[in-house]
Amino acid sequence: MCHDEPDYSVEQRALIARLESDLRMQLAQKQHRLAHSLSVASCAEGLALLYGVDPFEARLAGILHDWEKALSGEKIIARARELEIDMGVDLELVAPLLHGIVAARELPSRYPEVPPEVWHAVEVHTTAASQMSPLDMVLFVADGIEPLRPKTPGIEESRSLVGEATLPDLFWESFVDGIIYVLKGSRYLWPGTIDTYNKLAAARKDSAAR
Repeated sequence: MCHDEPDYSVEQRALIARLESDLRMQLAQKQHRLAHSLSVASCAEGLALLYGVDPFEARLAGILHDWEKALSGEKIIARARELEIDMGVDLELVAPLLHGIVAARELPSRYPEVPPEVWHAVEVHTTAASQMSPLDMVLFVADGIEPLRPKTPGIEESRSLVGEATLPDLFWESFVDGIIYVLKGSRYLWPGTIDTYNKLAAARKDSAAR
């Protein structure tokens, strides 16, 4: 998603540069993940500009969302247990969902200047939630459709909706496509995802009936 960079302040540009520099060190051993993170940051910024969301917060969320991907699955699980993160199931079953939650718990003390809304978006970018802010939705969608992602029918459908659908509809499409991806791959589907789906579906039905 190509766009002109917003008119950030000197302080905002400095924070973006510092976070990107720190991320390059954090993910030095995972260059594909680094490239993905920077691509998500740019994509989220573009989506934010398109949908009236703060582009600075969106870019920060994109930079930070996969920070803990530097750790192995085993280390992520161990860290989540230390932080007493409760997913209602054995954490080994939901290891791919933990990195955003761990980052949102650990990084605010390191980067207190980052707004709390950013940390919430980072926390729910893998699980979604029944209440998603516009920033939450922007990061969730950007993570799924950023240009480096290989083309799939679901991703292409979501990409085609950018600028055509509302942000909630775009998020819904991306969220449902993610569930389908898990099901088709015979992967474990976290029960919390089913609960979130049902709550979001009910809210959409209520909104459509008004």
